[in-house]
Amino acid sequence: MKTNRHPGIQWLEVELPCSELEETVEFFTANLQFQLHSIFPADDPSVAVISGHGVKLRLNKEGKGGSGTLRLLCDDPGSLALGVTRLKAPNGTRIELVKADPPLTLPPLKEEFVLTRMKKDQGWHPGRAGMQYRDLIPGRLGGRFIASHIRILQGGPVHDYVHFHRIRFQLIYCFRGWVKVLYEDQGPSITMQEGDCVLQPPGIRHRVVECSPGMEVIEIGSPARHETFADPDLELPNEDSITNRDFGDQRFVFHQAAQAGRVSCPHEGFECVETGIGEATAGMVGVRILEHLKKDKIGLLCHQGEFSFLFVLEGKMNLARADRGSHLMNETDCCVLPSGESPAISECSDALKLLEMTLPAS
Repeated sequence: MKTNRHPGIQWLEVELPCSELEETVEFFTANLQFQLHSIFPADDPSVAVISGHGVKLRLNKEGKGGSGTLRLLCDDPGSLALGVTRLKAPNGTRIELVKADPPLTLPPLKEEFVLTRMKKDQGWHPGRAGMQYRDLIPGRLGGRFIASHIRILQGGPVHDYVHFHRIRFQLIYCFRGWVKVLYEDQGPSITMQEGDCVLQPPGIRHRVVECSPGMEVIEIGSPARHETFADPDLELPNEDSITNRDFGDQRFVFHQAAQAGRVSCPHEGFECVETGIGEATAGMVGVRILEHLKKDKIGLLCHQGEFSFLFVLEGKMNLARADRGSHLMNETDCCVLPSGESPAISECSDALKLLEMTLPAS
């Protein structure tokens, strides 16, 4: 296993102020299985160093600052401290015993109609690894979903690192340019071109390697607030190449637009390209590319599911919601439809292309 330990550094101590030295040492050793590493001076101890669970604490009677909080990630939080999961040491340090791999929790869905427009070059903010983000669902539907328009202005190598996400699902659609990405157990790097998309299943390690100048992708995931973990111990590409590997009951999908065929579409007036994501997620998520067939008016099927998202990839259209007004949508505009709505589309340009994501897939 790799370590990032510097050859001149032996260990790290976290100093905590501690006026009740003896009581605090007893608390940590008796309740949390820490071990006493050192204590001094012998005649009147004022400093003790204790160690456990990969950390060393320097308890100092003359220490300054707050008493802090320690989070211990456990396989079974109830197996320590007689089942108590929130404790407070005599020196004031708070201890939280939490599950190392807790189940994913989803916030309650707050449905609303969302219409997000591109406002020239406004609305972008810096994210990680030199990427710029534009929020496509500002209210996040109560925290259930997030959609982002992401760009990298400068082409070339991307200063990314191997990482993974703790998520329910995550889609990446290449909108403009190209991007090269490495994925765990998927062989050499893949290069996503315009129109390609991937399903990044929960926990799959990956790293963005390189991109074209002005590359843009659309990223959609759930829940909106999810954790991203670095994995410095895995080098990509790794030696394994496992077809149809299961990641959290999902399979990795690399949909390539150049090889895709059109199929019949459930929406009148459109033909569509299926990405295979519905099958790879056992019907949880559906992703289609819709193309207009030059009819004056198209009625969309009633949306009865949890989530329906439309992003205008090319062209323009008018979206009319029954008794709720109409909205002209241009390229890079997007919307979220509440369940039960069946809007009509009209005034379409000859070249109209939409990215559609639904939960469930059907």
